[in-house]
Amino acid sequence: MDCVLISHPDCLEHRPGDRHPESPARLQTVLAELERSGVTRKWQRVEAPLVTRAQLERVHNAAYLDEVERVAPKTGSYRLESDTVMSPGSLAAASRAAGAVVQGVDLVMSGRAKAVFCATRPPGHHAKPGDAMGFCIYGNVAVGAAHALATHGIERVAIADFDVHRGNGTELMFRREPRVLMADSFQHPYYPRGEFPERAGYIPLRMAAGEGSDAFRRHWKEVALPKLRAFRPQLVLISAGFDALRDDPLANIELEAADYRWITHELRDIAEASAQGRIVSTLEGGYGLPAIGPAVAAHLMALGDCSV
Repeated sequence: MDCVLISHPDCLEHRPGDRHPESPARLQTVLAELERSGVTRKWQRVEAPLVTRAQLERVHNAAYLDEVERVAPKTGSYRLESDTVMSPGSLAAASRAAGAVVQGVDLVMSGRAKAVFCATRPPGHHAKPGDAMGFCIYGNVAVGAAHALATHGIERVAIADFDVHRGNGTELMFRREPRVLMADSFQHPYYPRGEFPERAGYIPLRMAAGEGSDAFRRHWKEVALPKLRAFRPQLVLISAGFDALRDDPLANIELEAADYRWITHELRDIAEASAQGRIVSTLEGGYGLPAIGPAVAAHLMALGDCSV
């Protein structure tokens, strides 16, 4: 089982509204393109489990988890905050999205897989310990990283976030955790606004609107990748957002599918060098249909060298 694609039909049942950018069509488009292109022909398909309360509590406050469960609607919708809306299927979808990363970590740490991609939604990198934010309910990658540290006896986890928005929730959850190094490229100033810390475990790669492929690759190549290699992670996690793509309606960085293939190859090389190839990626943003499909396909082609 070299490469594993984790998903679940529940992730299509999170329906924040017909005009909301975080629509089921995002995941439908990705899965359809992966099938059409044949990229995942050699990938094992696995259904995402529900995350457990104990796994969530490693990064989220108990009171917040109680609130999310309490307000989850049986009918209609409930707005957790200005951008994050729950429908009757949202709690299960969020639980599968976080559970998928935990399962991916278990698969690579046990040697049952080398590369995992979690084709799930809603995204997670804006969710904070005690608050939903920016379409995100649970901190999916953070839940997976905390699980790896707590249960698999490793000491160094690298998180690479190339979503066009800053992964503020993930950064906050590991602000005092020296075993985690996070590299984060994002459009700045943009969402979320405000200052953020310069600290040893966080590598912010600020990009201005319109900078494009050359700047994206330069930031990663000259700043983040050398630090990630020197950290010698035992596991590499990716917050794979595709909203920096050209013509994405929510951002202005203008990347191409080839840029995602490039950065994934670089991260794959780091995993091969120090983590026995162990790498888990999960879908974050990306709202330009149909461009997201080919970009995710390019990401998977590089992720594990397991594709046709």
